[in-house]
Amino acid sequence: MHAHRDFVSLVRENIQKQGDDRSFTFISEERGQSLVGGRRPPTPPGTGPRYKENVLGFAELDREARALACRLEARGLRDRAVLLLYPEGLEFLTAFLGCLYARVVAVPAPMPDLDAGRFGRTRRIIDDADIALILTDTAHRDMLDRWLDDTGLKGRVHCLDTESGTGVDPGDWTFPEFGPGTLAFLQYTSGSTSEPKGVMVTHGNLLSNGEEIRRRIEGSPDTVGVGWVPHYHDMGLIGQFLQPLYLGCRYVFTSPITFIKRPVLWLELISGYGGTITVAPNFGYELALRRITDRQMDGLDLSSLRVAKNGAEPVRAATLEKMAERFAPVGFRPEMWMPCYGMAETTLLITAAPLGGGPVVRDFDGEALTRDTAVPRDARAGGGGEVRRLVSSGRPVSLDVRIVSPETRARLPEGRVGEIWVSGGSVAHGYWRSPEETRESFEARTVDGDGPYLRTGDLGFIADGELYVTGRIKDLIIVNGRNIHAHDIEEAAREAHPATLAGAAFVMDTAFAGDAVRGDVLDDGREQVVIVQEISTRAAAGTHLDELASLIKTHVARAFELPALSVVLTGRGTVRRTTSGKMQRRLTREAYLAGEITELVGDLEPDVAEPRRTPA
Repeated sequence: MHAHRDFVSLVRENIQKQGDDRSFTFISEERGQSLVGGRRPPTPPGTGPRYKENVLGFAELDREARALACRLEARGLRDRAVLLLYPEGLEFLTAFLGCLYARVVAVPAPMPDLDAGRFGRTRRIIDDADIALILTDTAHRDMLDRWLDDTGLKGRVHCLDTESGTGVDPGDWTFPEFGPGTLAFLQYTSGSTSEPKGVMVTHGNLLSNGEEIRRRIEGSPDTVGVGWVPHYHDMGLIGQFLQPLYLGCRYVFTSPITFIKRPVLWLELISGYGGTITVAPNFGYELALRRITDRQMDGLDLSSLRVAKNGAEPVRAATLEKMAERFAPVGFRPEMWMPCYGMAETTLLITAAPLGGGPVVRDFDGEALTRDTAVPRDARAGGGGEVRRLVSSGRPVSLDVRIVSPETRARLPEGRVGEIWVSGGSVAHGYWRSPEETRESFEARTVDGDGPYLRTGDLGFIADGELYVTGRIKDLIIVNGRNIHAHDIEEAAREAHPATLAGAAFVMDTAFAGDAVRGDVLDDGREQVVIVQEISTRAAAGTHLDELASLIKTHVARAFELPALSVVLTGRGTVRRTTSGKMQRRLTREAYLAGEITELVGDLEPDVAEPRRTPA
């Protein structure tokens, strides 16, 4: 049992021990400024972007959070949900911790793109969580006020600029009563396959998952984290911001936009600040591989790194291997890799590779996997048929992880593919004001009555104690009784030609293309697999696009014995994604059916194109 009953007590104990010797450091891109921390500047003087180091010590963070907590208390907001809309930076940390100190339920969310009219998700969160107050910074206060006025929310929902000085004395703050079951915040899911839902994360959940992570990474106050994942994403919020408070350690970060503009900055920060751990989805490492030049690697030193976590989306074996090979000359070692698996519904971490062991990558019989059976393939033994290379997501620390048949709810043995079920202290208390969905997802029991378990909605299997995640139930494509995961089709398409980028595979019902699709099942010949495939036209130079589409189609169709497959080539950025970068296959399919996707060229089955273009 944890020594503390609430997360705030542990955080304040660490703050009193460490003071401002531990800090959060935000690296922002600002003209005319130079980075002053770390062992070397990110770029030689005058040769590229300049960066500013913004530091917030733990003691200063605590003072600001206590002052904000007093302001929230004065508004009578205890146990009420408050929306946090901030750009990346240090002010969000003050706001989030201030909410915790006031026993106010924080709801982190991405800043809406109001200029583009993209505020639908924000409005749904406001309605779902019964939001009466939005916390933001000075730069965005007026803009959000105008939006509230335009949408008729003004008067019902107010904005509070947490940067403005009010003369509140932090010493006036009084410690609220907390318990393990006290609600800490709502983590709205990214909505990659469904409408966003508010996951209720308690103080007990934060303590349990903080300990799970600490034990797996062997974290301590000497840990130095470096990252760029957004604060409203569970990987960013828990792994990058709350875990340093749990450990009492230093954390250095930049914004996702700054990282995407210049990916080498990520590695420069690890090198300059002696980073020991970093976390990112697979696409972040892919971007680093594609965009970091040999010249930019000069002077880098990644030898301080002990852990490179890779999770939040399928982990590709090729990414792990290429990253370790490419950056070996600057100190990256394969044993740094820590593939992991987690989700908002479990606070964050479920499984991860043991520290220093590196990734476990194995070959499995592709045909057997379509029959929900994992049969290891020894490359030395030869043999025909498709081989699937899978990266293990590691092992649980203390959570109970089972593989269960989603149809019969019977527990499955090692080597059988089923739904991943989880129980333990990290499992959240359910979905906000959604009792039916909470019962279905968080209170599942096996056919033998064991439980309650969280139904993750993910499919996978266990082999030699290692968890392998194979896909999501909702992204499953069934062809002639064989189960094929959408991301496997997308992976095969990416391997067909160097010009291929991200792709989204889905099923299209050619009989009812203008209506809601009935399900991802190829049963009567009317539903067919479609791949919307982004390509780099520069990398495709020398290959006609018609030939490229045909090549992808042939490669994928042969790999999975698909009787009907259509390939649509599009430009970069076409595939729909969530704010945290996860692919949204269903939204991509809807956009395709609505004719909203610009095709460069298509290799379509005869009955695919016509229904889509037929007016409703």
